[in-house]
This record gives sequence, C-alpha cells and structure tokens, in this order.
Amino acid sequence: MKKIYIEEELYKKAPVNDLIIFSAYLMMESGKKCDFESLTEKCFGLFPKVFSISGYPKWPDTRKLDRPLRALRSDSLITGSPQAEFGLTKKGRKRAVEIAENFRQGKLL
Repeated sequence: MKKIYIEEELYKKAPVNDLIIFSAYLMMESGKKCDFESLTEKCFGLFPKVFSISGYPKWPDTRKLDRPLRALRSDSLITGSPQAEFGLTKKGRKRAVEIAENFRQGKLL
C-alpha cells in the first residue's frame, strides 16, 4: 500500500472525529486489524500535529482518541471498544468515503 500524505493545513482544520473515522476506514480497507493501539498509531502517523502529546511532538496521545471514540459510538458511526476491535457501521463507512473524497479534492472540511 502506498504512503498517504495529507497536507497539515488541510487536516488541522478537520474535526478529530473525521480524522479517526478516516484512519479506521483506511485500516479496514487494507485488511488490517483496527484495535485501539493500531488505530492510535494510524491516526498519529497520518495526522501527527493533531494526535501528538502537547510539548512532545514525536509521541502519540491516546487521550485524544478516547472521548471521540465514545462519541463516534454514540453517533452510531463505529462499533467496538478499546478492549476489542473497532468497526465502521454503514453510516460510518459512508462518512469515511465522504471524508476521503474531501481529502482527495483538497477541500477543507
């Protein structure tokens, strides 16, 4: 799979929930397990300025995923929990495709 690069100025303006959905979508599309640790790694790898620990830009901050993941589950966009794997609902997949298209077109979300 080729490396995905998204301009910092574009992703910094996107809602954190959208970045998480997009990251989960990429993992699932490539057949990778989407557990909490892997999702943290993917989010940080794609969007380091958003998912790093304040003052420590080379380290991911898992707290930045905790509440958003609960909100995404409440909004019926994802399934699963930090103790298990995550999945996208039909609604979540639809949103992920919209986000991917916006990134492809360079639109600000």
